[in-house]
Amino acid sequence: MKIEKIQALRGPNIWSIRRKKLIQMRLDLEEMENYPTNKIDGFRERIEKLIPSLFTHRCSEGVEGGFFHRIETGTWMGHVIEHIALEIQTLAGMDVGFGRTRETKSPGIYNVVFNYIEENAGIYAAEEAVNIAQALIDNTEYDINACIQKLKEIRERVRLGPSTGSIVEEAVSRKIPWIRLGTNSLVQLGYGVNQQRFQATITGKTSSIAVDIACNKELTKRMLHDAAIPVPIGDLVVDEEELKDVIKKIGYPIVLKPLDGNHGKGSSINVNDWEAAKIGLEHAQKYSRKVIVEKYITGYDFRVLVINNKMVAAARRVPAHVVGDGELNLQELIDKENRDPRRGYGHENVLTEIEVDKDTLELLEKLQYTLETVPQKGEVVYLKSTANLSTGGTSIDVTDMVHPENITMAERVSKIIGLDVCGIDIMAENLTQPLKESGAAIIEVNAAPGFRMHLAPSEGLPRNVAAPVVDMLYPPGKPFTIPIIAVTGTNGKTTTTRLISHIVKSNGYRVGFTTSDGIYIQNTMLTKGDTTGPISAEFVLKDPTVEFAVLETARGGILRSGLGYSQCDIGVLTNIEEDHLGMNDIHNLKDLTKVKRVVLDSVKKNGWSVLNADNEYSMKIINDLDSNVAIFSMDENNPHIVKFAKEGKITCIYEEGFVTIKKGDWKIRIGKAKDFPITMEGKARFMIENVLAASLASYLYGFGIEDISNSLRTFIPSAQLTPGRLNIFKFKNFKVLIDFAHNPSGYEAIEDYLKNVESTKKIGIISGVGDRRDSDIRECGKIAGRMFDYIIIRNEKHLRGRTEEEINGLIIDGINEAGRDVSYEIIPKEIEALKHAMGMAEEGTFITALSDVISNAIDLVQDYQARELMEDDKNS
Repeated sequence: MKIEKIQALRGPNIWSIRRKKLIQMRLDLEEMENYPTNKIDGFRERIEKLIPSLFTHRCSEGVEGGFFHRIETGTWMGHVIEHIALEIQTLAGMDVGFGRTRETKSPGIYNVVFNYIEENAGIYAAEEAVNIAQALIDNTEYDINACIQKLKEIRERVRLGPSTGSIVEEAVSRKIPWIRLGTNSLVQLGYGVNQQRFQATITGKTSSIAVDIACNKELTKRMLHDAAIPVPIGDLVVDEEELKDVIKKIGYPIVLKPLDGNHGKGSSINVNDWEAAKIGLEHAQKYSRKVIVEKYITGYDFRVLVINNKMVAAARRVPAHVVGDGELNLQELIDKENRDPRRGYGHENVLTEIEVDKDTLELLEKLQYTLETVPQKGEVVYLKSTANLSTGGTSIDVTDMVHPENITMAERVSKIIGLDVCGIDIMAENLTQPLKESGAAIIEVNAAPGFRMHLAPSEGLPRNVAAPVVDMLYPPGKPFTIPIIAVTGTNGKTTTTRLISHIVKSNGYRVGFTTSDGIYIQNTMLTKGDTTGPISAEFVLKDPTVEFAVLETARGGILRSGLGYSQCDIGVLTNIEEDHLGMNDIHNLKDLTKVKRVVLDSVKKNGWSVLNADNEYSMKIINDLDSNVAIFSMDENNPHIVKFAKEGKITCIYEEGFVTIKKGDWKIRIGKAKDFPITMEGKARFMIENVLAASLASYLYGFGIEDISNSLRTFIPSAQLTPGRLNIFKFKNFKVLIDFAHNPSGYEAIEDYLKNVESTKKIGIISGVGDRRDSDIRECGKIAGRMFDYIIIRNEKHLRGRTEEEINGLIIDGINEAGRDVSYEIIPKEIEALKHAMGMAEEGTFITALSDVISNAIDLVQDYQARELMEDDKNS
């Protein structure tokens, strides 16, 4: 078996709109295509022995054991690999369950699809699932435990921490979109101008001054003391002499901790003698030259969490420990504790496994214990000096037991320090009494407190402490996204996107839009190139200045990674025509429709899908959409338009020379098509179609008729504003048209336009695109043979798997099929072909250059124009 390709889909995709995170593996079964599982001796027994938990997979049988039954009766290896990939992720603490395996048009080659939690882990699971299946086929040993451990390590390396993850989960539950910024825990919630950012539990609203104060433990202590809040007595030291002076003042026991430490690193507690104090100073100074020395406060370690100046949770933290039974030694007790199903690797479970480290050994040494020591029955042996959950500690929820005076004090502390998310560490016998009465003290204030102890305490009620964070970032009524109009289709996407963007900008919004020639904020190009995929969409949605997004969304990006957004307000489908067929398992218009409709399936339920009523395949999906639907047509009598009118629905039509919105039988005219420059005085019918789509989408969003009309009148097509979209350059004796048309439907649109162009001779410069079907290249040649009097065949820079001779031969076959006596010649280089065409141009000649890449052609023609003007100036 051979993996041909692994793709990580990160947004709505052809397999699922709801399940955005999918691995798609293209797998060639090779000779295994001839060996379903029932033809492999012992396969069922081996897989059941290696991964017995696969018994829970119901498969199509619908009952536990269903998957094993399918193996017994015979299923293909792609299906087996899908289930293995799902199960090994689940065993590694990433519970996944969705999968699909489908054979492609190529026999023996399958798309194996399954969901993932962490992308890197999903890719590893795909690769290892194939290795596991091969080992089972070959009846060779495979270390499944090592595989699971590797997956856990990958998961812990790349996953969001429990605090960050909880905020993301809460946001998702409210349908707030999110984007991970980089590979750490920096996260963006929402889009554009309405975005909010946070990292761990520090938000974009967190004061940097407050963080600095919290990180300076001595300053924090002084500020709290000055505000009459109980804190331990002590001082700051830098050497043994100062340490000795402080101990004389406060006496033993003491606590030593680095001034700039966190998570308990470098701390020593309950120090009772000078030798231990010196060791504690040395340990603390590994993290900070200045060390805080305080009186050790007896009691329990409590954490109070305050969010937006309101106490939301409190927990008692207990350091990692074991309880003796009089029989097992300490190592055996630790091993037994780690077998608790609540404990896991890293943050996968409520509790973390207890690891024996230097801190553990030092604590045992103080007790004169080793790992071989057998504690007495009921004896509690602490294994860590701090109560952090990440080192195996436990937590007990005490939120409902906090005295009202302590609640008020905690909320005062958050305001004194200035933190919006504030963790307050308190040493006390309990929190049911006011701190001043119980002799308790605030030990520390944390600027990025962990949420795990509150989200999943080992005892007591879990508290959804992520909810108040999201409430703070997005109070009621505050929007979290921006309007998104997504445009897809075969032809007309870019122009329609630009038209809508112009209308949006003209109505006062700061618009970000993506096209096949670049990413724009307002009309400034920030990135050049084909930017119609998910990364480009995300670029716009991450920009904090963008108020409105218009996103051209092409087939390639959808197939490669899915959409770059979860939902859009309006989805526009310009048309579905033959292009890119025979690529990426898209073999016919039905396949292509499945890809394009992903955009419409992502439209919000109360949003709008805009479809072309003149396009057969666009209309085939009209009844399957969950959103509102509106349609446009060049023909007022189109049956779909007539039906919509009877039902009182909204349409946009071209009638009697006008672009018109129809609501039922009511007509609201936007204006004459010929008055909109993009239509070339109404001669370019395909441009009128784009105007219809853009006008309808804009009207449905809520823009006024007059505003739409004025915007369309001021949209002046040019090589700068609409590169490669019917760009016409005028010379003294001839004209040159440059257009992006590169498929049969695009060629037909140009043919329709050229019928209205008067000229003495029409010269065409054309090329074939190598990764298109033979029939598409031949058809382009045939259409060229119909519309041009003379043809120059050139070659694209990238032949995409074909030879020049092969492509040119198909074009020539097409020209000959046109049934006209058309002369042609071959000039391979684009620049030479253009120069030759302009050199042979006579009075009244109209040159048309059609290309998959148009920037070079535009530069050359503009250079010729400039030279002609200079010559005129010299001669005048």
